[in-house]
Amino acid sequence: MSEKGSEKMKDFLKKFFDIKFLKFILVGILNTIVGMGLQFVFFNVFGWDKFGWGVVLASFLGNFIGSVLSYFLNKYFTFKNTEKGWKPVFRFALNIVVCYLIAYVAVSPLVSFICTANNISMFGMSVPKFAGNAALAVGACTFVACNYVGQRFFAFKEKN
Repeated sequence: MSEKGSEKMKDFLKKFFDIKFLKFILVGILNTIVGMGLQFVFFNVFGWDKFGWGVVLASFLGNFIGSVLSYFLNKYFTFKNTEKGWKPVFRFALNIVVCYLIAYVAVSPLVSFICTANNISMFGMSVPKFAGNAALAVGACTFVACNYVGQRFFAFKEKN
């Protein structure tokens, strides 16, 4: 990589991993406690592990509730976005839908399939129950990574 290219990369990384990133992580911790907590409650306590779409329903509802919290905290605390009207709401919602599809319609079923096909289980769980919990956890990590990029550079993008 040329010296100029190296400097551009350093500038990009400094901008990407700035105070907004740290605030996003803090909001994400709270959002994760709420969203993931609800997902695991729905899946395990409400018995949604007993039917095929349990992971999808639990992840959808947990993420929906967590996303409402995330919108307000990230809009006003993390990115200090002052844009009014429905445009930021629409961009945020679109970002959440895309992240959800990537994480829970693509990645999560793949994790569940891998666990089930290879008979993987831990913590005394049955294979299907472990596969569902692993799918939720890996889906959540994928969702967070996609969500930061989408919120930072699309939903609450700074006006230059």
